[in-house]
Amino acid sequence: MEFSAQQIAALVNGNIEGDASAKVSKLAKIEEATTGSLTFLSHPKYVPYLKTTGASVIIITDGITDETSEATLIKVKDSRQAFTILMEAYQQQQFTKKGVIEEFTNISPKATVAKDAYIGSFSYIGDNTTISEGARIYPNVYISENCKIGKNCIIYSGVKIYHDSVIGDNCTLHSGVVVGSDGFGFVPNDKNNYRKMPQIGNVVIENNVEIGSNTTVDRATMGSTVIHKGVKLDNLIQIGHNVEIGENTVIAAQSGVAGSTKIGSDCMIGGQVGIIGHLTIGNRVKIAAQSGIGSDVEDDSTIQGSPALDHMDYKKAYVIFRKLPELSRKIKELESKIESLTISK
Repeated sequence: MEFSAQQIAALVNGNIEGDASAKVSKLAKIEEATTGSLTFLSHPKYVPYLKTTGASVIIITDGITDETSEATLIKVKDSRQAFTILMEAYQQQQFTKKGVIEEFTNISPKATVAKDAYIGSFSYIGDNTTISEGARIYPNVYISENCKIGKNCIIYSGVKIYHDSVIGDNCTLHSGVVVGSDGFGFVPNDKNNYRKMPQIGNVVIENNVEIGSNTTVDRATMGSTVIHKGVKLDNLIQIGHNVEIGENTVIAAQSGVAGSTKIGSDCMIGGQVGIIGHLTIGNRVKIAAQSGIGSDVEDDSTIQGSPALDHMDYKKAYVIFRKLPELSRKIKELESKIESLTISK
């Protein structure tokens, strides 16, 4: 489909500089865009491309530069956010299979599937499971018994959702996600082996959550593992049983959270972070990549290292750490001089 700069500006509440009738029919990065493309500019690093890009229309953050361009500019408060809105609209237009149940699905007669939901081939929907309005279940998805999938959810191919799991509205689960697998609960006995503790809880994922590929969210031993609304989990993350993650917290790839830890709201957790079990992580906490968390963390803390400490203390300590070879050499020189003085006496 083709859109004019005027139509786009109206959608993102932007101000036009240039030809309001300029037409676009595709999206592109600013450095690769050609005639008929729509792109965006949000970082000063890419300002030089204003002169070289072939894009017809550019959404640009107001005040980022005074440079002009042959392309039509649409100035907005936040070009990245505005472009996201447009990409969402574009993505929705690409999907036309609403209300379609493809061949070779296995849907229990006891399941409830909304009329406008899409169920792809070779998917399984168990007894007493509800698929709500606007949901998209792509091919080869397994959804077990007594589950609830909220409105407008997108469940990509290869996702496995175990029994009793609850998924809120507007959630996205990418390929390979497993929700509700057993928590890591084993009890040692006097024979020096382990007896499995049954995991009889469930997983509750609230609205507007996105979970990246091959991430696992374990079911609770009892009660619920809870992912609160607005949480974003990257690929390859392990969330243990009875974990609770607060609203709008984001966690980057390859991180792991052990059982029964509570993470507050609006936290930012970097990649490859390890958090042991039964901790309380406060609100608005920032944890740098590759940190190891072994104790509770207060609200508004920024921490780094393994074991983690305040990020400024970590940076100061690291300066000394880098100088250890030099300090070691100086200590040996001083020891040698002291020894010489002692011998001379």
